[in-house]
Amino acid sequence: MAIGTGSHRYDVNHSWAKLPAGKAFGYTHGVCVDKKDNVYIFHQPASNPANTTWQDALVVFDRDGNFKSSWGPEYAKGAHGLFLSEEGGTEYLYLSDYELRRVAKYTLDGKHVLDFKIAPKPEIYMGEPYRPTDVAVEKISGDVYLFDGYGQPWVHVYDKAGKYKFSIGGAGKEPGKLSGPHAGNIDYRHGEPELYVADRGNNRIQVFTLDGKHKRFITDEQDMPCNFAYYKDEIYIPDLKARVTILDKNDKLIAHLGHGKDFPGTPGWPNIQDKLKPELFSSPHQVRVDSHGDIYVVEWISTGRVTKLTRLK
Repeated sequence: MAIGTGSHRYDVNHSWAKLPAGKAFGYTHGVCVDKKDNVYIFHQPASNPANTTWQDALVVFDRDGNFKSSWGPEYAKGAHGLFLSEEGGTEYLYLSDYELRRVAKYTLDGKHVLDFKIAPKPEIYMGEPYRPTDVAVEKISGDVYLFDGYGQPWVHVYDKAGKYKFSIGGAGKEPGKLSGPHAGNIDYRHGEPELYVADRGNNRIQVFTLDGKHKRFITDEQDMPCNFAYYKDEIYIPDLKARVTILDKNDKLIAHLGHGKDFPGTPGWPNIQDKLKPELFSSPHQVRVDSHGDIYVVEWISTGRVTKLTRLK
């Protein structure tokens, strides 16, 4: 079955990820792809009653969907954002867990490297929750942008050694203010690097300079954007309200993929497993694109949903 239009048509495979017997996905929140096109899924195995013993939250597959390894049982309840960064020729994973209130850096095979402490901002967090949802890493400076998407609406910036530098945001709709900054990424498509923030609670993308100055909003074609992936000059956005959006270099629409527009209004959403359809998405939460232009989509569903969209030539 194919979805999409024009040069962006894809074969849909919801059964791409082959988990071994006795293992099942929980809420599938994060996905990344490394230089070898291995795919990393960050999920919450504790949300699926089928997992009576297996609790590994980070699962690795090859590009054909064959299971390779798993680790990270400590993240079984709160696994959320997943970001892959290449630093000095080595790739690392950044894991965000909103239950543990933890952001940590690992090697690809699960060796712990660094933790990022809560920002030293008592005026923000005195008695208030901190629930980090994702990070982004600037590839030149190594600065790490941490998104407190479920706690206080701030983006906190650290250097590559984990030392706090400054914060961006605060609650509101005005330029520079945020509501549910769910995730973000560093955009290099326009010369000067920019910080794109999925300002999900305000149903928009907000663009900043790397030092936190507001530049512009992107409001067209948004329906609760969750984060961003890049392929060539295109940006790929999982809209939680049931579609994947592709924009061009000028942030203009190329395509909406698999728009299940009726799902978010369905009682029990997102856990409407009996109503899902193979050509439609229900609750896309994160996407990544591999070196072939194929898209991997994970959805916010208690029993997990991982989809590979293979680009048709």
